[in-house]
Amino acid sequence: MNKAESERLASLLESSGYQPSNAAEEADLILLNTCVVRESAENRIINKLHSLKTLKKNRPQLKIALTGCFVSPDNTNLLSTFPFVDYVFPAGDLPEWLGQFSGDELLPREPEVSTYVPIMQGCDNFCSYCIVPFRRGRERSRPIDEIVCEVRGLIQRGVREVILLGQNVDSFGHGLLDKPDLADLLARLNSLEGLLRIRFLTNHPKDMKSKLIIAISSLDKVCEQINLPVQAGDNDILKAMRRGYTIERYRELIKEIRDKVPGISLSTDVIVGFPGETDAQFQNTFNFLEEIKFDMVHVAAYSPRPETLAARTMKDDVRAEVKKSRLEQIEKLQAGIVGEINAGLHGKCLEILVERKEKGKWMGRTRGDKVVFFSQDGDYKSKLVNVKILRTTPWSLTGEIG
Repeated sequence: MNKAESERLASLLESSGYQPSNAAEEADLILLNTCVVRESAENRIINKLHSLKTLKKNRPQLKIALTGCFVSPDNTNLLSTFPFVDYVFPAGDLPEWLGQFSGDELLPREPEVSTYVPIMQGCDNFCSYCIVPFRRGRERSRPIDEIVCEVRGLIQRGVREVILLGQNVDSFGHGLLDKPDLADLLARLNSLEGLLRIRFLTNHPKDMKSKLIIAISSLDKVCEQINLPVQAGDNDILKAMRRGYTIERYRELIKEIRDKVPGISLSTDVIVGFPGETDAQFQNTFNFLEEIKFDMVHVAAYSPRPETLAARTMKDDVRAEVKKSRLEQIEKLQAGIVGEINAGLHGKCLEILVERKEKGKWMGRTRGDKVVFFSQDGDYKSKLVNVKILRTTPWSLTGEIG
């Protein structure tokens, strides 16, 4: 989401006459798009702001702008702590100080082959650990016609894959008059000429419906890939997190997905060290990940976020070294699991959408979001090619055009 918003803000700035600078020391305006989903991310922002304070002191004419989830509805404390910041505006909003612009001017100027497209903002779930609803507000979906129009414009600029974004894409359309859902949007985008692939994230297990799973299985441009955050493999922890489902229900959902979309690539998110998490509860999460065998697991140690229910009512009582150990155990487990999954692709010919060159090799992704490298003369950017896999690691695949 931040990457997509940064691209649009950059386009808006260029429309206003700005050009990118190679160094902060040379810039007239520095815009920070921030994330505070983890304490470590917030600390990096604070450190960056302190370094910019010195820059501003030496160059008073420099303008500093701040957006993203570091910005809260009440910015009194923020502005008093960082008085050298000139402009502040909430995540997902456009800065009034740059005036009004048409939709075309907000599209990325030079979009990538695969480009993010926000389809909604905010979240209504209020999981006990999550700061997003407090910083991005309640759910607000964009009209389907508006999204389709934007994607058409992106296709004309060379985009071949779009990744639809929302804090909970399974709630897409709830606030719109005709009550469309994500499956309806996927069907509309699937008909666009020139678009090769469609992905979306992130899903919520309590809101994912069979209609969406059927859409994934039946629409040829929708990739066989789902991100479905489980967060914990223990029901008591899930209840404390206010996730709205049990591990049994999640397991049923995984079975339905794999039955209807054989070979689908599944990724998930996990938080370790949530308040009160015992060794036995962590082991339940570990065992569940070992059982399901995800293609990717994003794991993070719990950190209290201001305003959230967990921060207000629960003691952060799992020691830092225990969190670190649990995180490392899951990372080691997952490296072994995905190493085995990827090894099973050795010798197979996979369809790759080529995105760019990296260190002299072409890089692209499979429909299941596996990163693939190959060496070949010619220009393959934005093309679909079949690559025979000759080498596998837990992190990437290497092959040759078959």
